Amino acid sequence: MVAYYYIRLRMDINGKYFKSYLEREDAFKKQYNAERIKKQHSKGKLTAHERIALLFDAGTFEEIDAYVTPLDLGVDFGKVEKSYGDGVVTGHGKIDGRLVFAFAQDFTIMGGSLGIVHARKIAKVQEMALKMGAPFIGINDSGGARIQEGIASLSGYAIIFNNIIQSSGIIPQISVVMGPAAGGAVYSPALTDWVFMTSNTSYMFVTGPNVVKEVLNEEISSEDLGGAEVHARKSGVANMIYDDEENTIIAVRKLLSYLPSNNLENPPVAAPENDTPGVNERLRDIVPDDPNKAYDVRDVVNLIADRNSFFETSELFAANIVTGFCRMEGKTIGIVANQPKVLAGVLDIDSSTKGARFIRFCDAFNIPILTLEDVPGFLPGKDQEHAGIIRHGAKLLFAYAEATVPRITVILRKAYGGAYIVMNSRGLGGDFNYAWPSAEIAVMGPDGAVAILYRRELAEAKDPAAMKKELVKKYRDKVANPFIADEKGYIDEVIDPAMTRMKVLSAFSALSNKSVKVPSRKHGNMPL
Repeated sequence: MVAYYYIRLRMDINGKYFKSYLEREDAFKKQYNAERIKKQHSKGKLTAHERIALLFDAGTFEEIDAYVTPLDLGVDFGKVEKSYGDGVVTGHGKIDGRLVFAFAQDFTIMGGSLGIVHARKIAKVQEMALKMGAPFIGINDSGGARIQEGIASLSGYAIIFNNIIQSSGIIPQISVVMGPAAGGAVYSPALTDWVFMTSNTSYMFVTGPNVVKEVLNEEISSEDLGGAEVHARKSGVANMIYDDEENTIIAVRKLLSYLPSNNLENPPVAAPENDTPGVNERLRDIVPDDPNKAYDVRDVVNLIADRNSFFETSELFAANIVTGFCRMEGKTIGIVANQPKVLAGVLDIDSSTKGARFIRFCDAFNIPILTLEDVPGFLPGKDQEHAGIIRHGAKLLFAYAEATVPRITVILRKAYGGAYIVMNSRGLGGDFNYAWPSAEIAVMGPDGAVAILYRRELAEAKDPAAMKKELVKKYRDKVANPFIADEKGYIDEVIDPAMTRMKVLSAFSALSNKSVKVPSRKHGNMPL
């Protein structure tokens, strides 16, 4: 109202001022002509403003620096379009009523290429988000650094990267890749907490297909080199992928609903699902009697958590470990679970790194961690050893031991050797450790232990198979039995599986005021 009164006053004093205002608005609208928008839509992509409108609560987004223009560096090389906004939309608004800052690169303006003004716009809202303690979302759709601006555009990337790093662990940072992200531009998403991609329309790579062909003489498409499926399944760079942009943005909003706005707040509490039973007898039937038979650990998660609250992260990458957020009585909980359906739930390089990254995020943002354990060990073999399974496995160990949020473990079945230690054991600082009666806690699996301890006897036996079967049973009864661990105080209790939700809720309630004084130091030296 005040702005309208001011404009009317200026118009009354001198009509030319208002005329200039309207002319500029008209020029701004004309740069988003129907042809450009149609071209963007023909690729299965929304425009920057359409993406922003979907992301934020209706009518809450306030754009900043909409009328800035590219910097004239006086370099007569290539053409720079004199557009308003310099190819990026920046501003703030509300998502589910909470303040969020964001940018959306505009591919319809100079291919969304990043020049120094473009970069300064992004840096401005990054710094505002940090000051306000609000989450930051970047929607990437860019041809990369603006070649015409040379070192200025490269400097712009450096400023953005530095801001991401300064905000890391203080505010949640989410990247949404909805088009190309190539060259140095890929490190902006890689530095943030979460990366979303859209199938068939988004891709990331340090060097594109043309460079690969020129240097290595290999023919490869953008999709096969760095498409969403590649980064979700193989590289692990993308945490979540969806079939279209609308569902991708809906998922971003859903993820935010589990997270606090900053590291000084606790996660938001949703209305609890009162129809989730505290005691569920179905949990007694999930783990098969045959210890070598697989099951889906997500069935356990879904019966323990509030109904329909589990949001899995990095589902397609390192699927032998499951990570994600759920709610228990409306409160956000981070889930880390070995997955017997994939590689029997063993820990390997990728699953160790995936788990460590997730745990550190939860710890940074005050999200309690529930670990569901069924792990036969680390994946053996030359490939894993030579690629550094020791170093990568140590990341998971380090992340758990460093975490000061409430940490609870439930051993569902196997808990062998070093993998038992790594998965939030009591000795590593886990607050509560429970086990189901089906748990097997030992230095190694029964078959391996019997083969080592009774090598000579088995070699001399008339019926080695029958003897081994008997010894394996004896090992399970006398050594790996969870009641032995319970009686010796290495776990807190062997529990009825049906009571798991009730036990976990009680433990998290007891830990609600947990406080840990960490040693004074600049930072630990994680084995990266």
